[in-house]
Amino acid sequence: MAKLTVKNLEALTANNVGHRITDEGSLYGTVKARTDGVSVLFRWRYRFGDKTKDFTCGTWPKNSLADIRAARDKARRILDDGKDPSEEKRISRLKSQAEQAEAVGLEQARITDAETHKARLTVLGLFERWEKLELQRRKDKGAEVRRSFEKDVLPVLGAVAAADVTRSMVVGVLDSVVERGARIVARNLLGDMRQMFGFAIVRGLVENDPTSRLKRDDFGKKVERDRILSDAEIRALPGKLKAARMTESSTAAIWIMLSTCCRVGEISRAEWKDIDLETGTWRIPPENAKNAKSHTVFLSPFAVNQFEILKALDKESPWVLPARWENKEGKRVHVCVKSLSKQVGDRQRGDKPPMACRSLNTNALELPGGRWTPHDLRRTGATIMGALGVRPDVIEKCLNHVEQNKIVRIYQRQELKAEQADAWRLLGERLELLLRNDDNVVLLKGAA
Repeated sequence: MAKLTVKNLEALTANNVGHRITDEGSLYGTVKARTDGVSVLFRWRYRFGDKTKDFTCGTWPKNSLADIRAARDKARRILDDGKDPSEEKRISRLKSQAEQAEAVGLEQARITDAETHKARLTVLGLFERWEKLELQRRKDKGAEVRRSFEKDVLPVLGAVAAADVTRSMVVGVLDSVVERGARIVARNLLGDMRQMFGFAIVRGLVENDPTSRLKRDDFGKKVERDRILSDAEIRALPGKLKAARMTESSTAAIWIMLSTCCRVGEISRAEWKDIDLETGTWRIPPENAKNAKSHTVFLSPFAVNQFEILKALDKESPWVLPARWENKEGKRVHVCVKSLSKQVGDRQRGDKPPMACRSLNTNALELPGGRWTPHDLRRTGATIMGALGVRPDVIEKCLNHVEQNKIVRIYQRQELKAEQADAWRLLGERLELLLRNDDNVVLLKGAA
């Protein structure tokens, strides 16, 4: 039998359509018509068992003549192994189709999972919803919580579906905060995360709270400060403040905190419109008070004098402690609420090197009783009041504390204004006495 050549195939025309051509080794082809000429479908005829069968080897010119013969030779080897080439080809085709279907199914499942995950509420999405509906009601509009979450929570859990967050994930975040020595931050962060997931549970956004069973003390027990400045330390403070090169405004603010028992944030945000130096009153508006309740401070002559010093420093600003720079909108604003604490802390660093762009007087405000903070001045003022015989309930009123006993809070609403004014007067007089250049200052009756 003559062996076909490529030239033989190329010589075929439409007139040969339907003709059958043969090649060696039982390979034959049927000429087919197509739009641009002809094609040849090749089959190999073989016998399996008692049946004669045809095995398709390819179509020229889509497949080369060499490839068509190679397919025939492969089929012949399968036959030599006692297997039916056509059946093996069918099985192989079915397996390939099954594998393709499986691959398509897996890909579709992956796409579906990705779309499902994308549609699920993430921790970032939950936080933003919580912020919009809950945090916006806070005095700072949730700014401090957002800062904390953006630093420690969202970089780790932001993209995780809220429903998939586990206790171990929460612990991992909190442990990282503890490792950098910020245990108080970790305690507060746990409280905020618990509130957020509680918000989610109430609204059916998640089923479980991953912060459950976790206690703040697991990440550092809260140490209750009891630091108060002694009489000797108060007498030494003017010289310390001068040596520390504290600004005149910061120095006055420190004496105001000591003589009024106010919080550092309250004096930092104070406005002159709320202060009447003639009547000696300072109204702390709800938005500046920790308990969101308006509070009136009856200023002693000592405190009035400190406010007058501040007024003389800047008669134009509406703020008692104006910042040195304007904000982005070109408006004058108050000093940062952390400014005074930083100034005091920077001057009690001991042997530690000064922080960048901060005071070089790293130990100028150190006192014998140990490190002190602006908030310790509030505690010191209250302690002096007690030593001067002021009743505890009056002191609590001066501190603008909320009565913890609900019954007392509801039924005993006396404001004790006169008693408060007397308490602040006594405190101011005591401070004036301590700061005199007189070595014969003694404790008044009732002082500890």
